[in-house]
Amino acid sequence: MTSVFYRGVTSTYPKAVHAEGLYIFDENGKKYLDMSGGAAVSCVGHQHPRVLAALCDQINSMAFAHTAFFSNAPQEQLADALAEKFSAGELGETGAKVYFTSGGTEANETAFKIAWQYWRAKGRPSKQKIISRHHSYHGNSYGALSISGNRPRRRVMGEILLDWPRIDPCYAYRYQQAGETAEDYGLRAANILEDMIIREGAENIAAFIAEPIVGASLGVVPAVPGYFRRIAEICHAHDILLIADEIMCGTGRTGSFFAHQQEGFLPDIVTLAKGIAGGYQPLAATIVRAPLHDVFVTSGKGFDHGHTYVGHASACAAGCAVLKVIDEDNLLPNVNRMGDLIQQQLELAFGTHPHIGDIRGRGLFRGIEIVADKITKAPFPDEAQITKKLKDATMKHGLICYPGGGSHQDNLGSNILLAPPFIAQPDHVDQLIDKLRLIFTEVLDA
Repeated sequence: MTSVFYRGVTSTYPKAVHAEGLYIFDENGKKYLDMSGGAAVSCVGHQHPRVLAALCDQINSMAFAHTAFFSNAPQEQLADALAEKFSAGELGETGAKVYFTSGGTEANETAFKIAWQYWRAKGRPSKQKIISRHHSYHGNSYGALSISGNRPRRRVMGEILLDWPRIDPCYAYRYQQAGETAEDYGLRAANILEDMIIREGAENIAAFIAEPIVGASLGVVPAVPGYFRRIAEICHAHDILLIADEIMCGTGRTGSFFAHQQEGFLPDIVTLAKGIAGGYQPLAATIVRAPLHDVFVTSGKGFDHGHTYVGHASACAAGCAVLKVIDEDNLLPNVNRMGDLIQQQLELAFGTHPHIGDIRGRGLFRGIEIVADKITKAPFPDEAQITKKLKDATMKHGLICYPGGGSHQDNLGSNILLAPPFIAQPDHVDQLIDKLRLIFTEVLDA
């Protein structure tokens, strides 16, 4: 018997007791290849010695001092590092400020409160609504889930969530029309936002939030070229803040430190979590452009928000160490190399599989969409429980990935999300392909 209230209340779980690199071992000695970094978290691998040393050093000197009373060196150093990365490149600007919390939900809640309080400080309190996209996921608190467009998660909560405007995502596999170029589709998909703004009234809209690459809800869906540049133009034209949710796709996961850098736009606010501390501590960041922060200072209104573990010294020390490993070990080129290799090997092994509808992604962020019919793209019926069977089979065969999706009523195929640590090597890709062959044979070919 256990006293744990498990995430899956009817599930049982093996106990993890040891981890190293890309592997986790359970209490029976079984070895699992971690090809999703948990949930795109373990970006530098498990038990990295330099991260562990930095974390231990910080805990030995000072584990925690409440940031309502003190700052701390790791918080200052990590904020400087993130602000510098945000200012890099032709679209960057100096002076960004960084607010640290414990997880992605808190980071997005912080972003929403910044948007709301920003407009109140500007004397425009009617700007309250936040537009999001269908099939998005921005967190699991009341506010973040209300703004999310993840339909299965919303259905569980019934009618109690806020129901603010949403538009369709940029999802070429399902929404691009026959004969339509990627650029034309991107423009059409982006212009839906302007239609929504006009319908709701720009004077009522505080912000638009989107994942530059949709993560868990759709199984790694990048936008087509030009989509986000047009989104940014629309937001700017209507005086609406643009929030980039990079909880999953940021911190180098797509091959550049920020995913928005590859899309050619500069968000007003960007949120990071998951990989920012590599799983060594709970940590998230909300990065705000300087002009927004200046309004809180010059208006005299300040910013009213806080959590107990804001700017936690040990968590920020882990974040500093993870960023140093990414930079000093030059891991982003490997993200691109191994990402290209995974894509090539997945297409070679499964591109013609009758139930593999799409293989997509960027960097070490890849998704496989699984369908009942490759031609019509129809999902499996919900009662087939494909997503559950995939998770069971992956664990059976010692593979950790992130099975998700699978909703016939929402016309979504099941998917497998892959987000391995940035230290992945070709032999790990070979093991992945071998294990997926066994898994797909058991689940899809039965």
